[in-house]
Amino acid sequence: MSKKKSSHSRVWGKILFVLYVIFLIWFLIFSDWYGRQAYDTFHYNLVPLKEIRRFWDYRHEVGLFAMITNLFGNVFIFIPFGFFLPMGSRNKSFFLTLLLSFLLSLGIECFQLITMVGSFDVDDIILNTLGGIIGYIFYAICAGIRRFFGG
Repeated sequence: MSKKKSSHSRVWGKILFVLYVIFLIWFLIFSDWYGRQAYDTFHYNLVPLKEIRRFWDYRHEVGLFAMITNLFGNVFIFIPFGFFLPMGSRNKSFFLTLLLSFLLSLGIECFQLITMVGSFDVDDIILNTLGGIIGYIFYAICAGIRRFFGG
């Protein structure tokens, strides 16, 4: 691939990454649908897999939508992060993507803990990080296909 094509790809990756992070912050902190949910009391979970198991065990009581939104939504919301990060960076390391997915999720959860917006949940960190990993895998597959076909 030529340097010019690589440069254009990286610029688009950076633009998409910045737009995604802006959306993520708005969605997780300021949106009426997710970020500014009103609770009578502040909730937090420090026990790994506790909320994942609770949503699975009580899926019939909480409803399929709530279970899917909680479990899969936390994964899906971070897939673009794992995809756009290596796309817009010179360093395309899996471990860097893993680390930054974890740190961004931890930062969001700590912000929620401090401001009592949303709820702090260690399971969200696990699921968000998994989403970043899946996004990186999609990126690696797309990059491999692109290299194979000479794009």
